[in-house]
Amino acid sequence: MAAPSRRDRTRPVELLGLSGIFAVFVGLVVLMSTREAVLALIFAGIAFIVSLVGLAMLSLAVRPDKDEELDLLAQDADEQDRGQEPKGH
Repeated sequence: MAAPSRRDRTRPVELLGLSGIFAVFVGLVVLMSTREAVLALIFAGIAFIVSLVGLAMLSLAVRPDKDEELDLLAQDADEQDRGQEPKGH
């Protein structure tokens, strides 16, 4: 089985980075408008979690390309050769 590409390995870091940027932006907006640091931290945390879940859901909605489909089919064939039921994809 081939090792994951660099793009595949850095994908979670991209999602965390984008969520972090969004959380900092929301935190700064709340801080500048209310002047309360605790409220800004609460909103930044909520924004981080919501954006992380939203981006993860959007990344799951993307259709796999040809290479990924071939890899999934190869994994299913390997599982059938070993006598296991293939997992649903």
